[in-house]
Amino acid sequence: MKRYLKYVHVLVFLILIFTVFDIRYNPFQTDSVVIAPLEREVSVPKDKLYMEIENKKEAYQENPEDAYIDSVWKKTPGRNGLEVNVEESYQKMKQADKWDEDLLVYNETSPNILLEDLPPSPIYRGHPKKEMVSLLINVSWGEAYIPEMLQILKDNQVKATFFIEGKWAQNNANMVKMIEEEGHLIGNHAYNHPDMKALGNKDAYTQIEETNQILKTITGKQPKWFAPPSGSYKEETVQTAAELEMETILWTVDTIDWKNPSVSVMVNRIENNVHPGAMILMHPTQATANGLEQMINVIKEKGYKIGTVESLLSESR
Repeated sequence: MKRYLKYVHVLVFLILIFTVFDIRYNPFQTDSVVIAPLEREVSVPKDKLYMEIENKKEAYQENPEDAYIDSVWKKTPGRNGLEVNVEESYQKMKQADKWDEDLLVYNETSPNILLEDLPPSPIYRGHPKKEMVSLLINVSWGEAYIPEMLQILKDNQVKATFFIEGKWAQNNANMVKMIEEEGHLIGNHAYNHPDMKALGNKDAYTQIEETNQILKTITGKQPKWFAPPSGSYKEETVQTAAELEMETILWTVDTIDWKNPSVSVMVNRIENNVHPGAMILMHPTQATANGLEQMINVIKEKGYKIGTVESLLSESR
């Protein structure tokens, strides 16, 4: 009986050795016994805070939205989605030692259809959920008020988009440089303020292309945005701009500053009509110079950022 127990103990010991060291017999090797550590998958346990972030993330994420053509507002940019970065969120909350939704870290996810994927169509606004607006300043006269407006924009840390007429740019090259050096976006406002709707394709092309060349000579940059004078256009106008790799820009809010309204009237127009994604039309007039700072303040008080057309129409949040 003792001898039998002795053999049992030896057998159990050998089984343990084979199991722990994964010993295999291979008759084709000189060294018939191979000893290797047993490979096991080791899962790193996640603590309670990590799992809380993982479980709650769906409530905070948003799918991206594709660019589309609206029946009224025409070409409309898409909007990036939001995806919770669990690892980075965990690291921030771990330092705070608590769950805090304000410490969530997000990655933006791109839509499948971008603005440039859509066929030619005018653009009146940014994405209707984007808490940003753009100031469109159409310039074919009013040079006396531009320095004052530039100073107000600088003091309020606002970047605008100036759509400049080609003929005016030729006569005011230094002012165009000043606008560009202040970091504002410069667009094309045709050569001599024609009614684009009345022009044939060849003349429309000449108006836009000649202005592009003038502005590029002054700034060194090729304009990408075209604002038809007085907002007058036809389908062929938009197609012509597209041939020149440009988007046609219009607006949703008009200050009507060319009628020389009082500051309070213009401010009320902004306050009553501004909306997410708005493009706000103005000109270098005395009325706008007098009321620009108040208009900027009203926009900011409503919670909107102010950026260039390029920023407004991007998919970024």
